[in-house]
Amino acid sequence: MKTICFYFQIHQPFRLKRYRFFNIGKDHYYYDDFSNEDIMQKIAANSFIPANRMLFDLVNQYKGRFKVAFSISGTALEQLEIYAPEVIDGLRQLANTGNVEFLAETYAHSLASMIDPIDFKNQVKQHADKIEMLFDQKPTTFRNTELIYSDDIGKAVYEMGYDKMITEGAKHVLGWKSSNFVYTSSLEPKLKLLLKNSRFSDDIMFRFSNYNWSEYPLTADKFIQWIDDLPAEEEVVNLFMNYETFGSMQPSHTGIFEFMKALPHFAFEKGMKFATPSEVMDEHKPVGELSVPHPISWADEERDLSAWIGNTLQKEAYKTLYNIGERLRMCNDRRLKQDWLYLQASDHFYYMSTKHFSDGAVHAQFSPYPSPYDAFNNYMNVLSDFIGRVKAQYPDSVENEELNALLLTINNQALEIKKLQAELKTVIDRNVEKLVGPAKPLEAAKKEKKGKK
Repeated sequence: MKTICFYFQIHQPFRLKRYRFFNIGKDHYYYDDFSNEDIMQKIAANSFIPANRMLFDLVNQYKGRFKVAFSISGTALEQLEIYAPEVIDGLRQLANTGNVEFLAETYAHSLASMIDPIDFKNQVKQHADKIEMLFDQKPTTFRNTELIYSDDIGKAVYEMGYDKMITEGAKHVLGWKSSNFVYTSSLEPKLKLLLKNSRFSDDIMFRFSNYNWSEYPLTADKFIQWIDDLPAEEEVVNLFMNYETFGSMQPSHTGIFEFMKALPHFAFEKGMKFATPSEVMDEHKPVGELSVPHPISWADEERDLSAWIGNTLQKEAYKTLYNIGERLRMCNDRRLKQDWLYLQASDHFYYMSTKHFSDGAVHAQFSPYPSPYDAFNNYMNVLSDFIGRVKAQYPDSVENEELNALLLTINNQALEIKKLQAELKTVIDRNVEKLVGPAKPLEAAKKEKKGKK
């Protein structure tokens, strides 16, 4: 029996406003609130809200046999809460059906897994807590930013307590193998891996409305027939895509919603089933190990990290940002910590890509800047101001170890002061009680006063 696993990504960064050199040291607010609100509300209206309604109807129509999964970044959740809370309500409604799984990821949709293991772990926990608070579901499957994966990342993820993870079925990694099976990590055999079927996923996400595509138009019965024609032993087809596929990347007039509504009907006719990632990995035994010594992702033709750290601009910005990570973990300044998260969104580095041809066109489509160089200059101006704020609290003249020791001493002293204050209050309360007697509850005192009258 063939199993179809749908997974949808939802992410939006906090976009930066035009921040010029002369703003450095004067303006500490970096975000383009107008663009963030406008974009989120448009996507919500065109995509998220109607897609939520569609999926909810499908779950009810097929009485729980239709299932999907989501991974939603923390920055997207925050913006949805502010600008489009009805999307959160719709996702809660889906969560309550019991047929939707929410995956864990980095809170900021960051590249921390590549360079900062401590912050990587902190963000994953922060994100899992947010998902549990909003949807009353503790994630058990992990999905890294942009499906980035390597053997080392897999090991780190397993050490966080996750034994299931999804990633890209990159051809240069798979070789002759198929993405339509469950695998395990070569470094951590207890970590199960589920791989994206790139061909079928991209047929829906990118090629669905392409008039020049040889298979246009794509219909639900044709698509299900392709899946049914796969070798019998290939039982799992993982369709991983952006949630914006519905109504945004593929506008409603293309028929994308009708395609999705019809898909389960033809799948069930062929005896297929739908399952969430965790269900697939629980129900299917791994067929072997997957060795990924160098990081892969689901972006661009190369399926590597070149979309984010492939040129000198990106590497400089990336290195500069994470060089201050250790100092940020020492501080308790809420604004600094919030800005640190928002500045880590992988989108900021994506906008700096200087790729050409088809990949370059995709990068330009999502970028709010006229060129990668404008994106770099704007980001570095913001980063300069941010680093200045960090240094104002924690000067370069003090080494990290010395600074950490000082902060530890200060925190310990603060705790000691609180302890002494509590002991002092206890002593005062006892002395007062000896002088005037035990304090009476407010209601009892009122009744006693009323009785005397």
